[in-house]
Amino acid sequence: MSESVHDYMIRLGRAARDASRQLARVDTAQKNRALEAIAAALDASRAALIAANERDVANAQANGLQAAMVDRLALTAARIDDMIEGLRQVAKLPDPIGEIRDMRHLPSGIQVGKMRVPLGVVGIIYESRPNVTIDAASLCLKSGNATILRGGSEAIHSNQAIAHCVALGLAEAGLPAAAVQVVETTDREAVGALIGMPEFVDVIVPRGGKGLIERISRDAKVPVIKHLDGVCHVYIDKAADVEKAVRVADNAKTQRYSPCNAMETLLVHRAIASDVLPALATIYLEKGVELRGCPATCELLGQNVIAASEGDWFAEYNAPILAIRMVASLDEAIAHINHYGSHHTDAIVTEHFSDARRFLAEVDSSSVMVNASTRFADGFEYGLGAEIGISTDKLHARGPVGLEGLTSEKYVVFGNGHVRT
Repeated sequence: MSESVHDYMIRLGRAARDASRQLARVDTAQKNRALEAIAAALDASRAALIAANERDVANAQANGLQAAMVDRLALTAARIDDMIEGLRQVAKLPDPIGEIRDMRHLPSGIQVGKMRVPLGVVGIIYESRPNVTIDAASLCLKSGNATILRGGSEAIHSNQAIAHCVALGLAEAGLPAAAVQVVETTDREAVGALIGMPEFVDVIVPRGGKGLIERISRDAKVPVIKHLDGVCHVYIDKAADVEKAVRVADNAKTQRYSPCNAMETLLVHRAIASDVLPALATIYLEKGVELRGCPATCELLGQNVIAASEGDWFAEYNAPILAIRMVASLDEAIAHINHYGSHHTDAIVTEHFSDARRFLAEVDSSSVMVNASTRFADGFEYGLGAEIGISTDKLHARGPVGLEGLTSEKYVVFGNGHVRT
């Protein structure tokens, strides 16, 4: 491009700020028309989307990209279906913008409440997954935010093909083209510019590897919604139903290996270990999962497991590798998760109500589950339509970030000529 990367990003930022002000007065029906039009454009462009993605996948494989990253990059027919369904689900969700709550009369005579409003301009920096382009566009549009999307260079052709569909949908609904802008350059300088212009960008959401997110968190001049790791656990309690435990632990690890909500460490109470671990080991080994265990696990499973190192308890593998540890109590399980975990998603399998309640209360993670696979920690599965990311922060959003996480609240005051005395 003839202009510098910095000037290009400033131009996108200024356009996004202008678009955000227009979006603030767009009604729900118009936003939903845009979402439905984008879904129709994706459906009509399946061949073009697959062809563009095949170029990206071929380039990624030629460049030696890790298998987990290639899996995230792939845009299959089923994933296109998911994007379309996500758009339509978001269109059906209640529009949070303009909601006024907690109105109350005060002794002075005024009424005070809170109104939900858009954040403004959301910058999203992500790697590999082209479906993020649609997730982000749909949630930002429905919540009244303009967005600037900077995908990874490995997905450039896929993201451009998706951006074309988004542009068609925006135009059909009469919304400004700058409501959703996909950065066209793969120059890394664009990232530095995007995270460094608070005059145009209100929040940054990074989605990708730990290195990317650490860099964004360190260098950004605007607030960041993020999670660094997905070290997720399933704890099989001594009061677990064995059939449920096997089903949940199998799914949490093997349904897909690359997502951040896949189980990386399995904790098992010693009292039930001999009932569940041999059966699980058989399943995992048949599926090619490498097992790394504590001494007690190695003794029980023998040559089917190798000794785990201290680093394995901190590891996010994103691969068919699983760390297994036996524990003597619920207290030990909770202590392990809070020490080694990443505050992402952790689950307990138990039929004991008080154990479940303690786990929910004491495990410090953004999603905590009872008798369910960690793979459910996802905006789509939570009924949010899609997610813009998962936050392990405690402010301003936590867990899968959907529409409400992309809004803020401001106080509104109603009077009738009231003055303060």
